[in-house]
Amino acid sequence: MNQLVKQGFSPVVSHRKKDGSAWTVKEKIFLGLTPGDYFSEQFRNPFNWILAVIYAVGLPIIIGRFIYGLGWVTHSSYDYPWGLFLGFGLFTMVPLSASGFMMGTTVELFGRSDFKPIERLGLLNGLLGYLFAVVFLQVDLGQPWRLIYPMFVSLGPAAVLFLVAWHVATYLSCQIAELVPAFAEWMGLPRAKKFIKSIVLGLTIAGIILSTLHQGALGGLFTYAPGKIHPLWYSSPFQWFHFLCSAIFAGLSMLIVVSTLCKWFMRWRCDENFLNSLDRLTLGIAKGAALALITYLAIKLIAVAHDNEWQYIFTGWGQWFLLEITIGVIVPLILFTMAIRNDSADLARLGAFIAVLGIVLNRLNTALIAFNWNLYQDIPHWREVVICITVYSTYIVVYRAILARMPILYTWKE
Repeated sequence: MNQLVKQGFSPVVSHRKKDGSAWTVKEKIFLGLTPGDYFSEQFRNPFNWILAVIYAVGLPIIIGRFIYGLGWVTHSSYDYPWGLFLGFGLFTMVPLSASGFMMGTTVELFGRSDFKPIERLGLLNGLLGYLFAVVFLQVDLGQPWRLIYPMFVSLGPAAVLFLVAWHVATYLSCQIAELVPAFAEWMGLPRAKKFIKSIVLGLTIAGIILSTLHQGALGGLFTYAPGKIHPLWYSSPFQWFHFLCSAIFAGLSMLIVVSTLCKWFMRWRCDENFLNSLDRLTLGIAKGAALALITYLAIKLIAVAHDNEWQYIFTGWGQWFLLEITIGVIVPLILFTMAIRNDSADLARLGAFIAVLGIVLNRLNTALIAFNWNLYQDIPHWREVVICITVYSTYIVVYRAILARMPILYTWKE
C-alpha cells in the first residue's frame, strides 16, 4: 500500500469521492480499491505469505486441541496448571494493553488534548489486547459456551477469579464504547458518536477503576500458590502492586512500540498530524514510563527487603532475577532518561522495545519459569507454542485490518 500511495493512490478518508458520489460500505472495506486490486496488493505483501504458513500449521492444531483435549497440546499438570496460554496470553497481554485506560485518562480526564493524535491508537491497543487475552483464556479452558459461568452461574464473589472475570468483561465493554466514535465516523453514524461523546467522561472513570483493580487482581491470583513461586518473584503484601505498577510502563511502552511499527509499515494510513506529532508524543509517553519504571524498581527492592529475601540474591535464581531487573527495568529506565534529556525519540523507542521484552520475561518468570522452582522447570509443548503464535498472528491481522480502515491513525474528513 505504501507503494500505491507513492504512485498517487488515495485511500478512503471521507464519505465522498472526488466526484461527489458516496463511498459504499464495500468500497470502504476495500479501501477504495476494486476487489481485484485489493487482493492483488495483499498477495504482493510477503508478510501475508508468512501468515498463510502460520495458519496452515496452526489452525489444524487449534481444532485438534478442542477435539483431543488440553493434554494433546500442553504439558499442563497439577504442578504446572498455567502454561503459555495464560503465562503469555493472559498475564502478558493484559499489562501490555494498559495503554487504553491511561490514554483515556490523559486526554478525557486531565484535558491533555495534545495527546489526542495517539489516543485512539492507545484505546485500540487496549481493546484488542484484552480481547485476545480472553481468546487465549478460552483456548486454555475450552468450552467457550461456558464463558459466562464464572459471572452469572457459578458465582464466587470471594474469589479473585470472579473479580477478574467481571472486571475484564465490563472493561472490554467500556473500551468498545470508547472506540464507537471512530467506527461511527467511518460508517457515517453521527448520532452514535454524539451519544458516546456525551458519556465519555463516565466511561473513562469506569475504565480507570476497572483497570487498576483487575491489573492488581492478576497479581492477587498468585497468592493462591505462595509456596510454589520463587520468593524473589512473590511477595504477598506487594504482589498486587507489582502487577499494577508494571502494567503502567508496559502499556505505555507497548503504545510507543505500536506507534513506531505503524510509522514504519503503515505510513500510508498515517496523516500528517499523526506523523508530525509522533516524536513529541513518544517523548511525552516516555516520561510517564520512566516514572513508572523507577517506582516499580523501588517497590521490587522494598519487597525483597520487607520479606528479608536477600540470601536468594546470591543463588542462581538470584542472578536470573538480577538479569530480569537489569534488562527489563534498569536499561529501559536509562534509555528513557537519556531520550528525554537529549530530546531523542529514537532512544525512547529503543527503550520501549526493551521494556516490552522485559515485562514479557517478568510474566513468564512469575507464571512459568520460577513456578515450582524447587521441583523442576516445565518445557512448553511444541503444539502449545504453535497455537500461541497462531493466535497472536490473528491479533496482528485484526489490528492491521482495523488500522487500515477506521480513523485511528488519521482524522476522518466529515
